Amino acid sequence: MGALTGLLLGAGLFCAWWACWVEDRDDDAAGARPGLRARAEDLLARAGLAGLPLAVLVAACAACALAVALASLLVAGAPLLSLVLGAGASWGPVALLRARARSRAAAVRELWPDAVDHLASGVRAGLSLPEALAALAVHGPEPLRPAFADFADDHRATGRFLPALDRLKDALADPVADRVVEALRLTREVGGSDLGRVLRSLSSFLRDDARTRGELLARQSWTVTTARLAVAAPWLVLLLLCTRPGTVSAFREPAGALVIGSGAACCVLAYAVMRRVGRLPEDERVLR
Repeated sequence: MGALTGLLLGAGLFCAWWACWVEDRDDDAAGARPGLRARAEDLLARAGLAGLPLAVLVAACAACALAVALASLLVAGAPLLSLVLGAGASWGPVALLRARARSRAAAVRELWPDAVDHLASGVRAGLSLPEALAALAVHGPEPLRPAFADFADDHRATGRFLPALDRLKDALADPVADRVVEALRLTREVGGSDLGRVLRSLSSFLRDDARTRGELLARQSWTVTTARLAVAAPWLVLLLLCTRPGTVSAFREPAGALVIGSGAACCVLAYAVMRRVGRLPEDERVLR
């Protein structure tokens, strides 16, 4: 009897520990951050290159790294410096994609309030949801019209609203589009008369957010540019110094390798801290 009591007590304590400290795998799978491949595909979509294979991006990174490493090796003759510069250049295509995605998001962010206003006007005028969305292919902002034209063709060909809505969301790849699409989906599935008010509130919020973000970015841009120049300048000076034979022989020694390695680590750390401290919060696609 005592053994059974102890066994039951131990099982109860184990269940309590399991409930408190072991997370549910389903919750982990639902709330886990996307993997590297998913993030790369999302970056390509936000940059407007959704059809580009990931192999092309990887090949571009490798080509940039190899070209810069070989060029610096021919100019300076320092293998470790060439390796560091090549590793930094491998991030070039990703940085270009991120810059393209940011500029595209900034441009689209200015257009979404007008698009939402057009959509709210169509709903208020009595148009059905597919008709209101298809009307944006004609009356909506110019950069957004192709996606809504594809939606209109898709819905006209299949007659299925929700699958066409999902494909529209994937084509736009934008947090605002996700919110609009999910509001339309909810209205379609459960009904309701608050869609017009929701869209008008969303339009007002988007205008305020775009205005505030524009002011902050205007003040922050010179600081970010200065930080990038501060990171790149020492390596350009070092590359020029390595054109002298004495400098090359010095950096081939263990002490020179330590200087290059510690300098690279400090530059990466300082730039990462600067980006983390000065980064504005970005809207994430939580409703993808």
